[in-house]
Amino acid sequence: MVDSEAGGEDRKRYYVSVQAGQILEDPQAAAYELEISMNEQEHIKLREMFDELSSMDEAEMFHFTHHPYGTASNGEMNAGYDELIQRIYKQLYEYGTDTTKRHIESMQLL
Repeated sequence: MVDSEAGGEDRKRYYVSVQAGQILEDPQAAAYELEISMNEQEHIKLREMFDELSSMDEAEMFHFTHHPYGTASNGEMNAGYDELIQRIYKQLYEYGTDTTKRHIESMQLL
């Protein structure tokens, strides 16, 4: 489905799984939590945020396997992760369908 916006930019329907870090065009391809509509530029921005989130997960795993008793930076790592998750959900809310917006509101993240 492609929607047109006043600016002339084509908006496309996507199906998102935050937990899996996936933005899907086909709702049958995998499990998803949220349905959104965005243009190509917005898609790129959201993909970059998911990539950043994935990099943070990898850095955290590396950190904890090399520092099993923790360090002072654990709180900083968690704060950065939480801030990024909030940014992602804020974007998903902005692009989301009414159902998606209600779901995000019910999560009380924003």
